[in-house]
Amino acid sequence: MEKQKNKEVNPEEKFFTLSEFRYKAGIPLVLAKKLIAWRKMKSETDAEGKIVVEETEARRIIKLLEKPWVKAYYFFKALGPGFVTGASDDDPGGIGTYSSVGAKFGLGIIWMAVWLLPMMMAIQEVCARIGIVTNKGLAGVLQKHYKRNIVLSIVTLLIVANVVNIGADLGAMAASLEMLVNVNFYVGAIFFALLSIVLEIFVGYHYYMRILKWLALFVLAYVATGLIINPEWHEVFRAALIPKLNFSDEYIFAVIAVFGTSITPYLFFWQTSGEVEDNNLTRKLQRLVGEKVSCKRHDRIVKMRTDVGTGMILANIVFFFIVLTTAQVLYKNGITEIESAHQAAEALRPLAGKHAYLLFAVGIIGTGLLAIPILAGSGAYALAEVMKWREGLDKKFSRAKGFYMVIVLSILVGLLLNIFNINPIMALYYSAFLNGIISLPLLITIMVVGGDREIMGREINPVWVRIFGWGAIFFMIGILFLGLVLFFN
Repeated sequence: MEKQKNKEVNPEEKFFTLSEFRYKAGIPLVLAKKLIAWRKMKSETDAEGKIVVEETEARRIIKLLEKPWVKAYYFFKALGPGFVTGASDDDPGGIGTYSSVGAKFGLGIIWMAVWLLPMMMAIQEVCARIGIVTNKGLAGVLQKHYKRNIVLSIVTLLIVANVVNIGADLGAMAASLEMLVNVNFYVGAIFFALLSIVLEIFVGYHYYMRILKWLALFVLAYVATGLIINPEWHEVFRAALIPKLNFSDEYIFAVIAVFGTSITPYLFFWQTSGEVEDNNLTRKLQRLVGEKVSCKRHDRIVKMRTDVGTGMILANIVFFFIVLTTAQVLYKNGITEIESAHQAAEALRPLAGKHAYLLFAVGIIGTGLLAIPILAGSGAYALAEVMKWREGLDKKFSRAKGFYMVIVLSILVGLLLNIFNINPIMALYYSAFLNGIISLPLLITIMVVGGDREIMGREINPVWVRIFGWGAIFFMIGILFLGLVLFFN
């Protein structure tokens, strides 16, 4: 491993700027910077203070990255909270919602996986920008615009919705484990709840994020499942690109539920707080071990955009393949009522074969282990900021007791929903609908804050973010208005 050389370069030697090097290597700029930060690549500073890479060194790194799996490994290693946030969007509750609309409407709602993508990327980028620029979580920023009681009410609704999601996720995971290894449902639910609590409390943020990143790969099980069933691709792509709207009450309700599952408040809070944690971790590494990682806002935003974009693309690819799988296997075979991710996995077994069923079931467990800590953590970050408690997964339990107790109680109450036979799955579907409504005022506030020069300085929302961010808001207003018209008629 080599340290960066801070000296003037020899004008007789050929050097590449980082932008030139990353184009030659075929990698994003964030990875080029990370290779220097990890001391995998030597760099120097030219007379203008720009970081450059000598031609021989550039060739060495390009040769190192010529194998696709090596390049993929380093790219994956460079990703941060945005990737984890995107993957967590496909939790077992989300899988249940996507499965139910795929079974009920076939490919009728698959277009949302494509059309929502730029909106999701825009919204999560705004949240990340707010965290990077203000170094505060979303609840802390909201308190500058609303009275404390209003913010506290929003945070309470967030925690309630998250607890219902946690309950549904634990139930789906336990049911999937029961199918795979014949373990008692309640034993499985308790095991997953305790495992999530132990990991979130006793594993430091730096290591915990690594665990979450690897768990995020479980969502690829749904891509594999969709490929196994060998669908009619021309039919799938036509339905994905050209929306066929159905103006029935059930269809509009499903669209709102999918919107609330895909663009959901807990992602807003987690993304913003995740950027704050990431910044704090970077500064700590610089202080303790002298790691050369840039804390400049612009550099962090460049890194964040790759991170968030990758996470949202992954989330929507998985959404796409879950709807595709359930539409092709269940809807076409007359199975139109699916109330849970576990039920969807069971229904696939006789129709799609053992491998598709196993992948679907294993994916539920993996995505649940990823999503439960994020659901519990997003509520804890939000409430801790409102209550002025110490917060952060980088802190020990003894230094942030209130923060961690919110996490523990959220998971335990979610567990109780299963033990007392309260049907969290039906509650989840309706909570997804409510999330779609609750997210509307939050989205408006986020977009206003992201465009406020007094708060954001030079890092206000770029044009494309404004277009798609406000587009998401107007889309939701239109769908809600249409739903009200249909309801009263």
